[in-house]
Amino acid sequence: MMIELVTSANIRQAAEVHAISWQDSHRAICSAEFIALHTTQRQMGYMQGLMDNGADIYLLSDSGKAVGIVSVQGNVIADLYVLPTEQGKGYGTTLLRFAMERCDSTPTLWVLSSNRRAMNLYERLGFHATGECHILSEALSEIEMVYSG
Repeated sequence: MMIELVTSANIRQAAEVHAISWQDSHRAICSAEFIALHTTQRQMGYMQGLMDNGADIYLLSDSGKAVGIVSVQGNVIADLYVLPTEQGKGYGTTLLRFAMERCDSTPTLWVLSSNRRAMNLYERLGFHATGECHILSEALSEIEMVYSG
């Protein structure tokens, strides 16, 4: 297993992981048309924008195959995605722990209220909801979680 900083040399691999994983994780809450917009090419632009604004993005590969990504900016962890076919193998835990070590203060993240699997992972690793949230619709919000050890 290897985790490396995303650069121009590997951004396409990272964007492919992001596109596939994002599409899968948002299928139940977004229209098919909106899902289809999230191509590898579009996600490359999104990731380049994050990097241009100071975020570090990391790519996790195993046996030469890109399987997950995560970004860190200051103390905020974001864009933690693992390919749907590779979930349940510990990659998410590995990426989250790696990202936590790179935060410049107490790690914080935001999670969709519909993503119970991710919330369970974050809670197992010491995060808890702060009570802060961004309401996206009647049925969906982003919940802030902070590491408390």
